[in-house]
Amino acid sequence: MEGIGWFAAIIVGALAGWIAEKIMKADHGLLTNIILGIFGALVLNFILVAVAGGTLGGWIGQLIVGVIGVCLLIAGYRAVKRA
Repeated sequence: MEGIGWFAAIIVGALAGWIAEKIMKADHGLLTNIILGIFGALVLNFILVAVAGGTLGGWIGQLIVGVIGVCLLIAGYRAVKRA
């Protein structure tokens, strides 16, 4: 996560995971939300930097990136699970 520290990354990751969990109607625990939130933000940040050359900064920007990233991870997991 760009521009925020590790403690903030955990908080933003937990919020992103929780918001994405509600959007995708999934059922995860707090630890899973934190891990998915951080991992989702890392994945989408990597993609955004590779494609657009930059990413959103700050807490709100990383929260948005994290939520979108986690939604993509959950959707990808569901697609693989069905196949």
